[in-house]
Amino acid sequence: MRSTLRCLPVATLLLSLLASQGAVAQSERVQDGIEVAKGDWPWWRGPARDGSSDPSQSSPREWDETKNIAWKSPISGRGYGSVCLSGPKLFYVTSEEDSGAQTLVCLDRQTGQRQHETVVHASGGMRKNARSTSASTTPATDGKLVFVALPNSDAIWLTAVQQEGGIAWQVRVSDYVEHQGYGASPALYQNLVIVSSDNKAGGVIAAYQRASGELVWKRDRPKLPNYPSPILLRAAGRDQVVVTGCDRITSLDPRTGDTLWETEGATTECVTSTVTDGKRVFTSGGYPRNHMSAVLADGSKTKVWENDNRLYVPSPLHRDGILYGVLDAGIAMAWDSETGKELWKQRLGGTFSASPVLVGDLVYATNEAGETFLFRANPKRFESLGKMQLGREVFATPVFSGGAIYYRCTEAGDGERREMLYCIRP
Repeated sequence: MRSTLRCLPVATLLLSLLASQGAVAQSERVQDGIEVAKGDWPWWRGPARDGSSDPSQSSPREWDETKNIAWKSPISGRGYGSVCLSGPKLFYVTSEEDSGAQTLVCLDRQTGQRQHETVVHASGGMRKNARSTSASTTPATDGKLVFVALPNSDAIWLTAVQQEGGIAWQVRVSDYVEHQGYGASPALYQNLVIVSSDNKAGGVIAAYQRASGELVWKRDRPKLPNYPSPILLRAAGRDQVVVTGCDRITSLDPRTGDTLWETEGATTECVTSTVTDGKRVFTSGGYPRNHMSAVLADGSKTKVWENDNRLYVPSPLHRDGILYGVLDAGIAMAWDSETGKELWKQRLGGTFSASPVLVGDLVYATNEAGETFLFRANPKRFESLGKMQLGREVFATPVFSGGAIYYRCTEAGDGERREMLYCIRP
């Protein structure tokens, strides 16, 4: 081996090393069989499903109601779900509180002009309290169909909508008893769409054929309230769909629904979407206790570390062996992902529900009052890079793609609550 390497030209050796590194990086990504075009944001938490965006883009670092605003589009009704992006199209769900109607809206992502809308349910939308809506989920798209999971008429329904508008198919997933609200977003894997419906009536996690809505597999869940989306991860060398909460961490084979491993290590009620460093999965919850933990994803069920931080609603980020997060109470923190050691913490202010987003080494974190804090993903110290204000209420996680930010917020207009979608772009 040594003599072979000595004979290789330097350029060839460098290309060989880079190719091998690329192969390793590729193996760490979910092998979902879905091609995502550069600049698309096809589902909750983005192409990598971990809250990270294309590091090569130049995202805005300053904005207000007039500065760096490419367009804004009024939203009829109410919703806390994020948008998804597919080519020139942008999709989001909204609900009308009076009628209970739930609608998928399509905009032109460059101009904000409305293209079409599809009424998914004409009535029956379920909303529990002021911190929830009947449209708190994020759509997912494979470039042909758009998939939405919504609480309606005491059940969870999964609907496939054609990108040009119109319902392709719709299925009733399970009964649903609303506790705080429903916000689980669907996940796409190969030919499947996967959806969860944890609730006190006893929910399910199930997979359906994307093209037809035919049921492929279904697993019953405990009769407990819980809120996370099913998250696809590539960990310990294999694809896994991981669900936290209901007093456990569950890993399933996304193709069959078979249990890969399951262990204690989560609280009853969780909200955040788990991430991985390739070896461990990270879970956090807030009821009946505050909790974060790291569990090996190899099936050994080994809990590596645990703490009592309240990272309940905003999901964490992972970069280069470091976890970054913003506690619900407005404190930014960093932890060593291997040991759980706290590296630093800094109070930002406000209460957080939206999840932070990572663009290269920049973290954007938006609180419920519409303040966005920009700081560096620096493992050594908190490094503030600025603060922006837009809107008076934000629960939806902003989407960062193609050098633009798609930002859903609430404004005060004529004394009434009014939702708006902004495109922030220089």
